[in-house]
Amino acid sequence: MSFDVAGFRAGFPSLASGIAHFDNPGGTQTPAVVGEAIARTLTGPLSQRGAATVSQRNAEATVAGFRSAVADLVGGVPQGVVHGRSATALTYDFSRTLAKGWLPGDEVVVCELDHDSNVRPWIQAAERAGATVRWLRLDPATADLDLSDLDEVVTGRTRLVALTAASNLLGTRPAVATVARRAHEVGALVHVDAVHHAAHAAPDIAALGANLLVCSPYKFFGPHCGALVADPALLETLWPDKLVPSTDVVPERFELGTLPYELLAGTTAAVDLIAGLAPSGGTRRERLVAAFAEVQRHELGLRLRIEEGLAPFADQLTLHSRAADRTSTLFLTLHDRSPADAYAFLAERDVLVPAGTFYAHETFRALRLPVDSGLRIGLAAYNDDTDVDRLLDGLAAFLQS
Repeated sequence: MSFDVAGFRAGFPSLASGIAHFDNPGGTQTPAVVGEAIARTLTGPLSQRGAATVSQRNAEATVAGFRSAVADLVGGVPQGVVHGRSATALTYDFSRTLAKGWLPGDEVVVCELDHDSNVRPWIQAAERAGATVRWLRLDPATADLDLSDLDEVVTGRTRLVALTAASNLLGTRPAVATVARRAHEVGALVHVDAVHHAAHAAPDIAALGANLLVCSPYKFFGPHCGALVADPALLETLWPDKLVPSTDVVPERFELGTLPYELLAGTTAAVDLIAGLAPSGGTRRERLVAAFAEVQRHELGLRLRIEEGLAPFADQLTLHSRAADRTSTLFLTLHDRSPADAYAFLAERDVLVPAGTFYAHETFRALRLPVDSGLRIGLAAYNDDTDVDRLLDGLAAFLQS
């Protein structure tokens, strides 16, 4: 199997703008097939779910298709897939629900590698319950977690561990399975943020050891919404705040109001697009794993080119993404230049490399850097060598100006 980047790019109308997008960790561009699925669902016969009319059956099929697609993406089961407005909203919803069973003296563990959406909801829920918050710490020298004190951080009092599968700032893929094994030894649940991870690989919820896992379709060519995946048996034990007439059936129990069917259809189309990159044959899950493996090889080749291109400027910048296992996402700081100026300079050349906080508040603190102090270069499958050439030429021009 060989990844055809030119053919893949052709499916994205927005790339005709000429912009070289390295802002992909904040959200990828949307392919035509996803937009078409959204429009087709929204404008076709559609009504509340049921079986009496084609409009009702279309709604039912759209929901079932979404749950099946997301389950295949992460290795879960459709009955455990919950739709949400965003990964942040889902995490807040489930943090409030889970915290109903927490007591003073209980402990919750969060991580310095995480997007704040997998930190603040748990801290705030712990504070309301009187539970103690403990931390998995980042080692700035390795850009990876220091797990030397894991047994002291995750203890018999731990109720939940919240951990990212990949840092949205540094790209680091921490040893989630190792942390999860320790959490399960003491009877704690593990909530995994796979938002960044799922943009670069097909997560395996069982291999990660996740009891709950969230992802965001707009990070992998889909529409703006979120999904949470869990064992349906676990979901059966949780009772969120909800309207009296709404169903108690899982997973609908956690979905408030009428679902946005068009976004569900767009998500299914995005998953099918990725699966379609693999040769036919095998299950959709198998094709997703194979397709992502090829995409990762493509992205890695581009990432290595960028790292080689940055090497001559080692006296002018610091590359903080250095973990052995990481996505093709690079975070760098400039020694004597403003990242905002670099962002503007590159944007004038239609090269989009954002500067900002990226909601990685605790990671900046752990790196001992001011928040909003660097540039993030994030690759996606549609980036090509020409994009990288323009990025490196633009950075060189900026640093030499």
